Amino acid sequence: MKPWILGLTGGIGSGKSAAAAHFAALGVHVVDADQAARWVVEPGRPALARLAEHFGADVLLPGGELDRSALRAHIFEQPAQRQWLEALLHPLIRQEIDRELALAESPYAILVSPLLVESGQYQRVQRVLVVDVPEEMQLLRTVARDSASEEQVRAIMQIQARREERLKHADDVLMNDRDLAWLQQEVERLHRFYLTLRGDPS
Repeated sequence: MKPWILGLTGGIGSGKSAAAAHFAALGVHVVDADQAARWVVEPGRPALARLAEHFGADVLLPGGELDRSALRAHIFEQPAQRQWLEALLHPLIRQEIDRELALAESPYAILVSPLLVESGQYQRVQRVLVVDVPEEMQLLRTVARDSASEEQVRAIMQIQARREERLKHADDVLMNDRDLAWLQQEVERLHRFYLTLRGDPS
């Protein structure tokens, strides 16, 4: 049996990373789309050379790694460049995610992605779990965690799918408005249910 794939998402500060960590502690194979996105632009990977070729050497740090803030500046000034960047990176990120998911040996695997809905990645999973939290709590948690300003956090929240949009795609919703012990208990409850579901025989 091939493992079936659960998409796990939630807005910034919702607690999706804590939920994913607890699923992993229960033995579930977890793949993080953000990690895959970082991995495809590491030194020595073809994407990084293409970026330097296209945007110029100023997108590289002295050590040869990607200078994310320099890249952001390029994209910010020229929105058309964002499309070029996405056309380059999205297929590579997709391949990386597929490669990682193929290694799963647990009955189901999890793809964690903050942009599961916006990027269309939800079409590649069998079920979607949204870790949800009231927006005010999302804001307070993120400001406290990242020492970010309220404006910065609101700007990130604007880019991410609206809460209603995310919830529309959800098969399951984990309301994370209590403490970590509650979150872990909910993850364990969902895990027991998920173990009863079957993937594609193959």
